[in-house]
Amino acid sequence: MQRMLIRNATVLSMDPATGDFRDADILIEGSAIAAVRPHIAAEAATVIDGQGMIAVPGFVDTHRHTWQSLLRNTAADWSLPQYFAGIRGVMGAQYTADDMYVANYLGALEALDSGITTLYDWSHNNNTPEHADAAVQGLRDAGIRAVFGYGNANREWFPPSALPTDLDDLARVRRQHFNSDDSLLTMAFAARGPQFTSLDITEHEFRTVRGLGLRITVHVGDGLWGTSNPIGQLQSRGLLRDDTTYVHCCTLQDSEFQLIAETGGTASIAAEVELNMGHGNPATLSLLKYGCRPSISIDVCCSVGGDMFGQMRLLLAATRGVANAEALQQRRLIDPLPVNTRDILEFATVQGAKACGLARKTGSLTPGKQADIVLLDAGALNMFPINNPVGAVVNDAHPGNVDTVVVAGRIMKRHGKLLHADVRALRQRVERACDGLFERAGVRRDGTWLPQPYVRGIA
Repeated sequence: MQRMLIRNATVLSMDPATGDFRDADILIEGSAIAAVRPHIAAEAATVIDGQGMIAVPGFVDTHRHTWQSLLRNTAADWSLPQYFAGIRGVMGAQYTADDMYVANYLGALEALDSGITTLYDWSHNNNTPEHADAAVQGLRDAGIRAVFGYGNANREWFPPSALPTDLDDLARVRRQHFNSDDSLLTMAFAARGPQFTSLDITEHEFRTVRGLGLRITVHVGDGLWGTSNPIGQLQSRGLLRDDTTYVHCCTLQDSEFQLIAETGGTASIAAEVELNMGHGNPATLSLLKYGCRPSISIDVCCSVGGDMFGQMRLLLAATRGVANAEALQQRRLIDPLPVNTRDILEFATVQGAKACGLARKTGSLTPGKQADIVLLDAGALNMFPINNPVGAVVNDAHPGNVDTVVVAGRIMKRHGKLLHADVRALRQRVERACDGLFERAGVRRDGTWLPQPYVRGIA
């Protein structure tokens, strides 16, 4: 069995039983963490020098539409209704199966490069079976740990949609690509839910995919579309369970947050997209009020950056900003602050793994779990002096500080370079794919395209 030893790192395990260390070692045997403590003796182990590094669990992105990587920054100045008009009304239908592969491969490598070792690919552009197969293959070839969230075809995503999901193809993908739930890639269902299709269709889909043993994620509380009491609607059919992750939650009512908590649901917040595109303020405080600790996601990589560092900082500031604005209005002081940097790092790791159904595998540097580990260069100018390691990770770090990335014991990035990808060749392939995609769509590829907002289905 291959053994690897990371020596003398500052370790943030995110596991209270394991603890944190200013100077400790991490022993990896095969794909798993064997020990985390100072002064580990390990013969015949490949040694990685962790001196001057901060070791953290690999980040977990719990909701990314990875297929939109080819559309990076296309929606930089769009609202949510413009997103529906441009991405759904124009671009989604133009994707070939090869576009799906290239986009997923690019997006997964981007995630790995920035220290995201687990990605929930919310794949809702599976226009043909070949599109779905290509999307899965892109994830597999990148070498990332991923959950393939099978969503709908583009044509089924114009709210309110009366078109059902192709559940036969979903079942085929389950059989063909995911006959084991113990692999690096696993499967889930990315549901439209009652905001974007009928409650009858939603109920049928929820019950069918649960029969296949799949977890569910669903958008709720997305701006005006989310003010239709989606959680209450799901509850009316007995569909709320602990196998479901609720994405956004910005415009939910207190009673809906309570239902999520009472039924053991998890949540995914995409603060940057939510604030920029008009979903509403991040729902952090409302979720915490009812005991639901959220995870963090990137969401639409056609409008925001794809790394976790920016999301952590923005979620921290946005959550405190909501609380501070309320306190100022009431002429009172806040002490202590409602969230701290360790909370945010926990959301990006431990809670992310929980939302993906992978808490027993990843999310913390716990002996027995998979070795999904990131080493950050603490000797970089933006990092030292390390007076607060957690604060340094959340407030100071960026993808350029990611020195080493390990997924299931395999080194994916070392000394700041991805090891298993030809980035130059990939860039040429991406450029060709983008040229063809925009040409078929008949829109400009220069940032000047602003679609007319799509408003059907707004509550």
